[in-house]
Amino acid sequence: MKQKIVLFIISFLLFLETSAQCAMCRAVLESGEDQSAAEGINDGIMFLMAIPYILVAVVGFYVYRTYGKNQKSKNTDINL
Repeated sequence: MKQKIVLFIISFLLFLETSAQCAMCRAVLESGEDQSAAEGINDGIMFLMAIPYILVAVVGFYVYRTYGKNQKSKNTDINL
């Protein structure tokens, strides 16, 4: 379990360092002189992309936890 947590933290930190742009946005922003606009676009894209992943992770954790409780109660019923 600890290995999964460490892997999650490492992958999350690597996720923060990626730069995401579509080809059209990249072409428009590279042609301009102002690089702060490109950084702002990257940050916005990363924020919009992170929210669905967080929501899926929360729902997945809830399902996993609920399923684990059901399995534990079935195991205790069998042992009695």
